[in-house]
Amino acid sequence: MTETQISTIRTRTAAPGATKTPGRTRTSSGPALSPLGLFTVLLGAALPLIDFFIVNVALPTMDHDLHAGPAVLELVVAGYGVAYAVLLVLGGRLGDTFGRRRLFLAGMAAFGLTSLACGLAPDAWSLVGARVAQGASAALMLPQVLATIHSSTSGSRRARALSMYGATAGLSMVAGQILGGVLVAADIAGTGWRAVFLVNVPVALIGLVLAVRTVPETRSERPAPVDVPGTVLLALSLITLMVPLTEGRAAGWPLWTWLGLGAFPFVAAAFYVVERRADRTGKTPLLPPSLFALPGLRRGLAMVVPFSIGFGGFMFVIAVALQQGLRYGPVEAGLALAPMATTFFVASLMGPRLVGRYGSRVVTAGGLIQAVGIALLMLAVWRDWPDLSLAGLLPGVALAGFGQGLQLPVLIRIVLADVPSERAGVGSGVMVTTQQSALALGVATLGTLFLSLGPSAGMGDALVITLAAQLGAIALTLLMSLRLPRKVS
Repeated sequence: MTETQISTIRTRTAAPGATKTPGRTRTSSGPALSPLGLFTVLLGAALPLIDFFIVNVALPTMDHDLHAGPAVLELVVAGYGVAYAVLLVLGGRLGDTFGRRRLFLAGMAAFGLTSLACGLAPDAWSLVGARVAQGASAALMLPQVLATIHSSTSGSRRARALSMYGATAGLSMVAGQILGGVLVAADIAGTGWRAVFLVNVPVALIGLVLAVRTVPETRSERPAPVDVPGTVLLALSLITLMVPLTEGRAAGWPLWTWLGLGAFPFVAAAFYVVERRADRTGKTPLLPPSLFALPGLRRGLAMVVPFSIGFGGFMFVIAVALQQGLRYGPVEAGLALAPMATTFFVASLMGPRLVGRYGSRVVTAGGLIQAVGIALLMLAVWRDWPDLSLAGLLPGVALAGFGQGLQLPVLIRIVLADVPSERAGVGSGVMVTTQQSALALGVATLGTLFLSLGPSAGMGDALVITLAAQLGAIALTLLMSLRLPRKVS
């Protein structure tokens, strides 16, 4: 597609009511995002990501208390992730139509209520149902974060806000497991694993109070109706792929898992055909194929997939390996990742300055550093297992976190840089759906590889092989990073 055509896509969807002044954006539907407003929406971004990972270290305790069994425990993880991923793009579209602040408030309130339901669940299947509802609530809330940032900031303020979003996303994934370990071990008032969900309730209340006062209302100037065929086909595509992969191993790979995986390519193809036809006839599809004409979005999303698969798989596998293989307690298993959180945060703070000087080559450097960290971790596991200490984990985990911190915030900036404000909700939904689906696929694929190899090869060798697979994903991101636009907006 030529630059003229790409420019047409951008200008055709530009918000007619938007005006800009240096360092500040004001739309016809609301004022610019204040620092406290940015903190509030980032709090809303952190909660869903924390809750995707917070259960990893709590699963053994849940199994003991609820007598759930592996298949149902997989559903506790998968039910949240699938509902979350399936509804994210729809959540972004609803925010464009009805107002992003309104959907953020509704999502935050629902997230608090469903977290309470998870914490009070009397049995395993009640917990699964509450987790599905919690994932749906997160899908209402999270797309509004990036869309609000995109439509109520500009220039250097937008670049800083997106960098902070990237830092928040990465830190939340790591902090989820650390927080989960601390809460389970603390056993506050005898709540045990239930505390990992109940802690969300006061945080959601605080978020609601802050959002009412600080988050501006923004929406699309030309809201499009909900694309029902596209929504149904996208949901079926993700369900037929993700549910069999996440549930198959624990369920013993019954016939329905193979039927689902066999149906996936046909449903995905039907989704693409329907969306392309709607786009060409002037309608507004759920996921407009024309959006992928923007080179930053197309190339950035292609990198987000292997990056997030590796990230999601690593976080799940390391939690299982430390607790079941090395017999670490939940606190030790969580604290083993503290160096990763620290170095990720440091790298995220350094990122904007480095990007201004070196552009997208910062992503390439981050991938190289992450690869060295994973290689060091593989060496430590191969050499010291089963006597691997926290000190032995430290160098590899710290370097991997630093490399990830240089990559994720910049990739998010690249993906959203060219998306016009009028399509902020759709662009944000596409971004977080891709990220969330890839995180869940990482748990399913790398997690299945690790758990399948464990009984025969031993947990130490299984971890080395799984880390080698992640190293392959990192090599792919390194190669793809060379095709990113050199200058980052």
